[in-house]
Formats: sequence, C-alpha cells, structure tokens
Amino acid sequence: MSNFIDMFSSSDPTNVATSVKLILLLTVLSLAPAILILMTSFTRIIIVLSFVRTSLATQQMPPNQVLIGIALFLTFFIMAPTFHVVYEDALEPLFDEEITLDEAYTKASIPLKEFMAKQTRQKDLALFLNYTNAERPESIKEIPLTTLVPAFAISELKTAFQMGFMIFIPFLIIDMAVASILMSMGMMMLPPVMISLPFKILLFVLVDGWYLITNSLLQSF
Repeated sequence: MSNFIDMFSSSDPTNVATSVKLILLLTVLSLAPAILILMTSFTRIIIVLSFVRTSLATQQMPPNQVLIGIALFLTFFIMAPTFHVVYEDALEPLFDEEITLDEAYTKASIPLKEFMAKQTRQKDLALFLNYTNAERPESIKEIPLTTLVPAFAISELKTAFQMGFMIFIPFLIIDMAVASILMSMGMMMLPPVMISLPFKILLFVLVDGWYLITNSLLQSF
C-alpha cells in the first residue's frame, strides 16, 4: 500500500507517467458505462432488441442478459473501426509518451464525433446549439461533445422507436386476427395472446427474424 502511495507522490518521470496512465485508466473505467450507452450504437441496438421481445410477447425470453450480451457484441462489431482509429491516433501515442493527455483527448474525440455526427439529425443538434446560443460550427471537429452527445442520444431514441414500430406491425396484425376469430367464436374469456403467441413465434422463425433484425441494425449504421 505504501509503495502505491509513494508512486503517486514521487517526482520521478517514470512514476509520474505511470500515475497518469493509472488515473486515465480509472477515469475511463468509471465513465465506460456512459460512454458505451450514449456515444456508441448500443442504445439503438438494445432498444430495437427489446421491441422485438415485446412484440413477440414472450415475456422474459430471451432473457435480459442475452439481449445485453448480443447488443454489446454488435456494438463492438459496429464500433470496431472507430475504436481502432482512437487507439492508433490517441491511446498508442499517449502510452508511448509522444503526445500529452490533452492532445490525446482531442484526437480521441474526433473519430467519435464523426460517428455520432453521421447518426445525428440536424434538428436535434440545432436544438442544443440554440439553447446554448452557440455559433454554428463550421466542421464536425468544432462541435462540443456536451452538445453532440445529447443530440446523438435523442436521435438514436427516435430511430430506435421508428424501427420498433415497423417490427410491431406484423405481430399486431396477428393479434388482431386472432382476437377477431375468438370473438366470432364466442370465446371471449380466452386470452388472445395465448393463441397468437405460437403463430408469432412461427412467423418469426420462418422469416429468419433474428437475421433480418441484425441485418437491419447493421445497415442502419
């Protein structure tokens, strides 16, 4: 424990560099959930997958752990090019002590800004720019993260809900058809969901639903 404290109190350049790396690592780990949720494709993916489960009315199937796991790996797959640029331009030079921490932050934010800007609606970005009375940025690099991140988040929510609405339509038709048949047969006490569930699962399997959903998510980025 004393060695750990001495490392932070030491003035040796090697120990100082190590201390900065540890502080940077702890900061990234503490902010990792927020970065993953609000600055990547994770939000759209998990919401769309949740809509799929809700539209199927399968309660907790697939379980939350499975949906989150799928969303995480799809996020890593989609964000891999962006993360690669961040590592090469910012983290690797920082660890080699070729650039300062401020320069690394600036270089790391550029690929993330470019990714988020492509998915952000102009209307949503203008909302936060107008609220702060900020000047119109001439390039993506000039957009502050404090403005771009919330604009990107609400754009992702809108896109995810639009995709979720399209997913609901075929299953809603099945529910309505089953409910109409049961009412015409006088079986009003029988829950329509109990009868429509096997048909919805069968339809989803026949059209290879998970493939279509995954393909739509990948194409949306």
